[in-house]
Amino acid sequence: MDSPVNHPAHEGAVDIDGIMQQIAEHKGCGTEGGSGKASCGSGAGQGDLPTEIWEKVKNHPCYSEEAHHHYARMHVAVAPACNIQCNYCNRKYDCANESRPGVVSEKLTPEAASRKVLAVASTIPQMTVLGIAGPGDPLANPAKTFKTFELISEVAPDIKLCLSTNGLALPDHVDTIEKFKVDHVTITINMVDPEIGAQIYPWIFWNHRRYTGVEASQILHERQMLGLEMLTERGILAKINSVMIPGVNDQHLVEVNKAVKSRGAFLHNIMPLISAPEHGTVFGLNGQRGPSAQELKALQDSCEGEMNMMRHCRQCRADAVGLLGEDRSAEFTTEKIMDMEIAYDSAGRKAYQEKVEEERAAKVAARSEELEALAGTASDITVLAAVATKGSGLINEHFGHAKEFQIYELSTDGAKFVGHRRVDLYCQGGYGDEDALPTVIRAINDCHAVFVSKIGGCPKAELTAAGIEPVDEYAHGFIEKSALKWFRTYLERVASGEVEHTRHGDASIRQGALINVA
Repeated sequence: MDSPVNHPAHEGAVDIDGIMQQIAEHKGCGTEGGSGKASCGSGAGQGDLPTEIWEKVKNHPCYSEEAHHHYARMHVAVAPACNIQCNYCNRKYDCANESRPGVVSEKLTPEAASRKVLAVASTIPQMTVLGIAGPGDPLANPAKTFKTFELISEVAPDIKLCLSTNGLALPDHVDTIEKFKVDHVTITINMVDPEIGAQIYPWIFWNHRRYTGVEASQILHERQMLGLEMLTERGILAKINSVMIPGVNDQHLVEVNKAVKSRGAFLHNIMPLISAPEHGTVFGLNGQRGPSAQELKALQDSCEGEMNMMRHCRQCRADAVGLLGEDRSAEFTTEKIMDMEIAYDSAGRKAYQEKVEEERAAKVAARSEELEALAGTASDITVLAAVATKGSGLINEHFGHAKEFQIYELSTDGAKFVGHRRVDLYCQGGYGDEDALPTVIRAINDCHAVFVSKIGGCPKAELTAAGIEPVDEYAHGFIEKSALKWFRTYLERVASGEVEHTRHGDASIRQGALINVA
């Protein structure tokens, strides 16, 4: 059967490779040679990227792993309708304590969204990005989406605009996306094989008609690829989100990775399936499991040979506010912002962000200093370390207060951010919850150390018994510098025979809602 997709006519063939090479040609970021990987992804710094690309990503917490320690984002829920159904999505579910894509507590008009953005930006000067990610699909609600962007552009032109889409309607709106200077677009692409897509998408609604099965996935696939190519033609950065579904598309995502790289994607974000039964999704109700931490990392590592991976995604709510890993949306309900006196101070925001950049520079210098000390050390040992942090690239969170741990891979090459693990709070109102401690340990079971600003005697003993070294001597220090300094001493202890280096087991990725306890 012929596909019903009608591609718009092109006057000439799109030279995607040429466009990507022009974008990447700077300090070794080209796409030629070796695996063809461009070193211009979320971990890249100012010296690794062309100036025009650096300006787009330097303070975007989703497109820059380094920026996510310092800058905040917000989503506004102005797009309720959706044009596809995914077996991992149930947007009817809402809980104030939950963090999951497609979930919101209140839907907004573009006008209300504009006021909310001003309120947040006036309160959180490090908020640099406004995104529209649902709770449906922004491009299934184009009038509301672009009206919101228009209003924000008028009152807060310093805020970056971005949107997330399933890509079905993307080719129809690329010109408008470019018109409103939306420099960042995320497309969720879970397959390039429609047979696999049919296991993920029950139906799509396109061109005034509902399609199902393989035919639906074929249309979706072709529209996604076309939309990505059109974004690349215009120099709009595209991030690809993919949900890892064990036994369905986990191995296939390697092919997805190759396909999106060849069409100019800037970054690939492979996320674990959230499949807790209480969410009421098809996958959750039929027992489809999510990946383990080791499975997820192995797939991300295998794809990183082709292009750069995003490892710091938090699978945010469609109305999330704050740094990645926190949600301050409860502070900015419609009722509250209507009572706020809003004074948007663009000069003050700029001054604050300049101080943030000074902090970033200090962190980079500290990391370089420790890397120099590590230089020349010969070892093939690699370990994972967990870090309790409130942000700013510092070890500044008490073990018992951590709702997540950031995970770094330590080697003689440096400290590499590889993910995060949500956990239940161990400290509840001044006392330790002994029932929660085993769940925390399972979440970081593959780590050799956990860095904290403070830790009590009981959890310290339990962690040590589990083979995880609790480290509080670097409290309030820079994460990467401190972790590398500890790693250097770890290698010395291994060499002296004081410590026997062993491989650790797998860890669990927390399913269910984020317990959002103040």
